Amino acid sequence: MPPPAAATDRRPTGAAMDQPLPPRRARRLAIGSVLLALAAGSTALWQLAPRGLQVPLAQARFAVVEQGVFRDELALRATAAPLRTVMLDAVESGRVEEVLARDGASVRQGELLFRLSNPQRRLELLAREAEHAQQISNLTNLRVAAEASRAARQRRGAELAYALTVAEKQHGRDLALARQGYLSSAALEDASDRLAQQRALLDAEVAGNATQTAIERDALRQMELAIARLEAGLQLVHATLDGLAVRAPAPGRLTDFHLQLGETVRPDQHLGRIDDVARFKLSAQADEYYLARLAPGHPGVATIAGHGYAVTVSRITPQINDGRFTLELTFDRQQPPAISPGQSAEVSVALGGSRPALLLPNDAFINDTGGAWVYVLDGRRMLAARRAIRTGRRSPGQLEVLAGLAAGERVLVSSYAAYGAAPVLQFNR
Repeated sequence: MPPPAAATDRRPTGAAMDQPLPPRRARRLAIGSVLLALAAGSTALWQLAPRGLQVPLAQARFAVVEQGVFRDELALRATAAPLRTVMLDAVESGRVEEVLARDGASVRQGELLFRLSNPQRRLELLAREAEHAQQISNLTNLRVAAEASRAARQRRGAELAYALTVAEKQHGRDLALARQGYLSSAALEDASDRLAQQRALLDAEVAGNATQTAIERDALRQMELAIARLEAGLQLVHATLDGLAVRAPAPGRLTDFHLQLGETVRPDQHLGRIDDVARFKLSAQADEYYLARLAPGHPGVATIAGHGYAVTVSRITPQINDGRFTLELTFDRQQPPAISPGQSAEVSVALGGSRPALLLPNDAFINDTGGAWVYVLDGRRMLAARRAIRTGRRSPGQLEVLAGLAAGERVLVSSYAAYGAAPVLQFNR
């Protein structure tokens, strides 16, 4: 049976669930606003994000590239030292028996400083003297024996010469008798043989005498040479004993001398030095960069007690220790009237002429880069970017910039050791 008509009219239709939708253009504007806000936030975050190695601003030191005059000179801190120093080193060992000088005293050349004792040297001297005396006695005996031998040879030669003369006379008489028929030929032949024998004996004696004389002369010469060597050794021992009394080899001020009575001194032991306080030199150390630019003869000025004195580089030691080398300077015409060893002086050495240039301070960054690159500051963003540059001459306070920088730019001049190879630095407060 079909439902009534009233029930059919109350059936749900879904019309109450429908809502009106906004137009499409309003939707697009809303999405665009959201995207724009996101982009602005991202840009702000990107701007605030770190751009490089973070560096506290308080640890940084900056300088401005300036146009100025480069003064090519080297400023040094020098120390005064005596121009001439004589070292006192022990030549002999021994025990200190007497000290006659004190550290800091002025001594004259030849003045006795101290005296040593060495019993072994005394015994050696006695042994050498005894040997010398024995050799002199041997030489005397040899000379006496040689003289006696020469006298005996002379007597033997005289006797043989006399016998030859007698034989010659007898042979002459026998020859005359044989010619007159009073002497047989056999007797004449015997006389001739005796004459020949005497001549042979005399010739042999003369030859033997010459040989013996040469032998004795050589023996005497060898003995005299041996005695001369003994005398030289004896003089050396005497000199060694004299060396136990040490005297000043030069006049000056005795320095670093601290011997005590009873102290044992060894050979080659350093005992002190004698300084010539009449003339002084200055000694200083410079950076190895200046080694190729300095040479003996470079002029300079030393400032001591407010007065300037002309000096000249006299010596350069090329050995480098910890990046520095040593040089010495001497006063040209006059030196300060009152100067002491170890006194400090400010020295300025001229290396070349002055000329206009772009300048940076010669600061700590040079030790890390060698002047090949720097960090250039962008003050607006507080960033410093690494930039290659080319530098020229240096002085203790100035660095000549040849390329890579412009006047007015700010450069980080403090040490770069902590930054490694970072291309950009971000400074923060």
